[in-house]
Amino acid sequence: MSEEELSAGYSNLKSGFVAIIGRPNAGKSTLLNKIMGQKLAITSNKAQTTRKRIRAVLTADKGQIVFTDTPGIHKAASKLGQYMSQTVKNAVSDVDLILYLVEPHVPIRREDQDIIKTLSKESIPVILGINKIDMLKKGELMNVISIYEKAAPFAEVYPFSARSGQGVEKLICALYDHLPYGPFYYDPEEYTDQTERMLAAEIIREKSLHALRDEIPHGIAVVIESMKMRPDKNICDIDASIICERDSHKGIIIGKGGSMLKKIGTNARFEIEKMLDCQVNLQMRVKVRKDWKDNPGLLRSLGYIEEEDNDY
Repeated sequence: MSEEELSAGYSNLKSGFVAIIGRPNAGKSTLLNKIMGQKLAITSNKAQTTRKRIRAVLTADKGQIVFTDTPGIHKAASKLGQYMSQTVKNAVSDVDLILYLVEPHVPIRREDQDIIKTLSKESIPVILGINKIDMLKKGELMNVISIYEKAAPFAEVYPFSARSGQGVEKLICALYDHLPYGPFYYDPEEYTDQTERMLAAEIIREKSLHALRDEIPHGIAVVIESMKMRPDKNICDIDASIICERDSHKGIIIGKGGSMLKKIGTNARFEIEKMLDCQVNLQMRVKVRKDWKDNPGLLRSLGYIEEEDNDY
């Protein structure tokens, strides 16, 4: 950003908050990572991958967009699920624009119809993003766009592929077009509200999601017990705990002779080293905390309930 633009009071620059919402696996985190050009949100094909609100700050020549990535919209079945649902509601309550992501299903699924009906009542502009268009056959896209355009009065409808990047730049331009002119909310050098400690915990959870059976990931959390750089050495020592609900799950996470825990640790360490740009000594253990997803005290200690979320 030039000194002239800064001194001009941002009169020609756009800035605002955009909430990215959608059902699980719609591609919200993949899109956020693609927009930011780096990994800020973990991804997997399992539900409940994103559990917390994640903010990412994109500062460019046109201005600044503060993105909020939210958990997938679903029916809450636990205190954790209630918190995730409330996180989505909080995210859309004070933004300038909503980006609602869907997959190109025809006809529109009932769950998406319900969400679209709710969003149509919002006074905030809603841009519909149709993700995964690379999955469509030639000639199908226009039909999909037409069906969604008739479903609700969206501000705009944009097809794209978060995985390949097709159409993402046009989507970003559309977001800027719908934001107000104004000053930046964050320093141009900032790009996320996530600390390295938070990102390290999420990377470990992502590698666990990829490695473990379907029924186990919903019942795990990761906490970083300590994270310290060694004096005068480019080495970071990290002690982490994987929290699970059952003794049987603990055995599966550890694996025969510690093989599964070693696999998770190796994959996580590789990515954490890229993030920190240093060597990482990662030590992990597995702890059983039965029904942690319904324990407000444990949820708070794990960072899933913030101080303002007193209803939980």
